[in-house]
Amino acid sequence: MNFIEEIVEKDLQEGKNDKRIQTRFPPEPNGYLHIGHVKAICMDFGIAEKYNGVCNLRFDDTNPVKEDVEYVDSITNDIAWLGFKWGKIFYASDYFDQLYELAIRFIKEGKAYVDEQSAEQIAEQKGTPTEAGQNSPFRDRPIEENLRLFQAMQNGEIEDGKMVLRAKIDMSNPNMHFRDPIMYRIITTHAHHRTGRKWNVYPMYDFAHGQSDYFEGVTHSICTLEFVVHRPLYDWFIDQFADAEPCLSPWGKGYRPHQYEFNRLNITYTVMSKRKMLQLVKEGLVAGWDDPRMPTVCGLRRRGYTAQSIRSFIDKIGYTKVEGMIDLGLLEHTIREELKETAPRVCAIFDPVKLVITNWDNAADRETIVAENIDGKPELGTRPMTFGKELWIERADFQEEADKNFYRLSPMGREVRLKSAYIIQAIGCEKDKDGNITTVYATYDPNSKSGTEGGNRKTKATINWVEVNTAVDAEVRLYDRLFAVENPSAEERDFRELLNPDSLKVISAKVEASLANAKKQDHFQFLKQGYFVVDDDSTPEHLIFNRTVSQKDNWQKK
Repeated sequence: MNFIEEIVEKDLQEGKNDKRIQTRFPPEPNGYLHIGHVKAICMDFGIAEKYNGVCNLRFDDTNPVKEDVEYVDSITNDIAWLGFKWGKIFYASDYFDQLYELAIRFIKEGKAYVDEQSAEQIAEQKGTPTEAGQNSPFRDRPIEENLRLFQAMQNGEIEDGKMVLRAKIDMSNPNMHFRDPIMYRIITTHAHHRTGRKWNVYPMYDFAHGQSDYFEGVTHSICTLEFVVHRPLYDWFIDQFADAEPCLSPWGKGYRPHQYEFNRLNITYTVMSKRKMLQLVKEGLVAGWDDPRMPTVCGLRRRGYTAQSIRSFIDKIGYTKVEGMIDLGLLEHTIREELKETAPRVCAIFDPVKLVITNWDNAADRETIVAENIDGKPELGTRPMTFGKELWIERADFQEEADKNFYRLSPMGREVRLKSAYIIQAIGCEKDKDGNITTVYATYDPNSKSGTEGGNRKTKATINWVEVNTAVDAEVRLYDRLFAVENPSAEERDFRELLNPDSLKVISAKVEASLANAKKQDHFQFLKQGYFVVDDDSTPEHLIFNRTVSQKDNWQKK
């Protein structure tokens, strides 16, 4: 149980909000969800699920300059893919009329004023955490003038950036957010994705967020630690009208939403800044928001991470009030733990060299070998593998002159088993004019087939193979960490200079014929290579596999 759940259980025991539990997940539709958002999603939806409550999805669409329907659609798709169900979908723009009326009320009560200073002047005037700010010269203008100017702002009569509406609170408050925060700014350059050109003024986050929670009936407004300093302002805005007549909440005057904060998710070798991710996409440094190197939900999905593995990862790291950095190795470990139990083992040859079995009688003869998808688990199915005289093997599995520690193929009399097939011995090789090995020659023991009585004979090494005539050509994308440094956000250099130049390598491979019908998002373990998934761009004519993670798990050692 985490500390938020302890708070919820205490509230239920005390009968708060008539034992009603309501949360919300409030993304701004200005980009794609990343794994940091998933931590919040698991909290918001998880609390509702565990305590028979409801979690609504609310889009914080208060800035038409950056927002788009594309992002709305991607967010809903990602949440559904993760396996969560929302109660209702809301938008902050649903409350624009109510928020505007509240702003008018604030002006009439002398709690808000129109300021004509520039953004730079306002920032300078706010002072510092140790020095009080200075009052705006427009702070005490008459209420009627404020009402007239605010209406002019909404009518489109004032240029963008020329005026803002500020709350009149306390310019000497030690909490900088209390120093007359901006409630509304003018945006006339972009139409809103839902309201079109109806509005020329748009509420700021601190004004819109708490009030939206209040209008909806949220009981537990859960967010990350950077909003701790915003919480007093969250409460202050609601306190100004929550007990007034008429009551704006169907839950009555005693109702208040409460904000609680937990630590953000930071992972090594990546960035969680939506702004930086957008730069990577726009500058073509990655192939898009769903590039498998990106920490976005769609990128992780395309890389081969499953919804369950991501949710398990979030469960493992937990929730605290202390910021920290999570090792990417734990995320990789989590998907390995799942795939090693479910992903079929198949042979894929990345650097092929031809192996010819000299005592195979007829080159045209083929034999079908039945291989288990996962050794020792026949209940998970089998697949046919074609075996014949000519095979592809990995170049690294043969050495013409091998030392005593090399146990794979070498013309020195040692035996090697071909995976799920026969035992062979190398007898020589053929080279091109540059000395590169082009063909390896070997003999096989026809009585050593795996699964037969003679197949019980042990060898010190087993190597992978695919039959030459039935092998399928495939494009394999070897993905690695996007950044070359552990914490790119902590570096003084431009984060784009820290990108890992080897984060993607594309190779051509020979894979088993059974993979010819592999479907998008099918997972496999390429034996001795790692875990792979069929890419979204893959077709029967051009198979593409993405490496999810390598086979080696360093996290277990840690």
